[in-house]
Amino acid sequence: MSAYWVLVADSVKARIFRRLKKFSPLEEIETLVHPEARLQRQDLVSDRPGQVQESRTPGESANEEPTDPKEYEAQSFARELARRIRNGRVAGEFQHLVIIADPHFLGLLRKAVDPESHKTIAAALARNVTRESVERITQTADSAFD
Repeated sequence: MSAYWVLVADSVKARIFRRLKKFSPLEEIETLVHPEARLQRQDLVSDRPGQVQESRTPGESANEEPTDPKEYEAQSFARELARRIRNGRVAGEFQHLVIIADPHFLGLLRKAVDPESHKTIAAALARNVTRESVERITQTADSAFD
């Protein structure tokens, strides 16, 4: 069987659908939510551990994480989804992956996905349809192969 996963995501929510063939009906199998991305910047900052100031040369930072808390949370969720993709691939849950994501979040996902899982990506679309109906998501997923 050559199963497909269709991952629909933004920085707050991801929905995973399965389809048995390229154009068969979508079946929603999982929803993942990252509520921290909904928090206000000041709430995120007050909950994060303090940062250590170190002497650095210009342009060099103490860590690779972004300083913007919203961006940090988006990257964190992208890494969580990348782990789920990897685990699904290793378990044989899918052979082909279609990603439909908010344009900025799609870039974060592409960076987070491991090289072997990256090879399974059949299509990637920069659209935010996370809150759309299954019918609308199906139309969008199908358009990836036009």
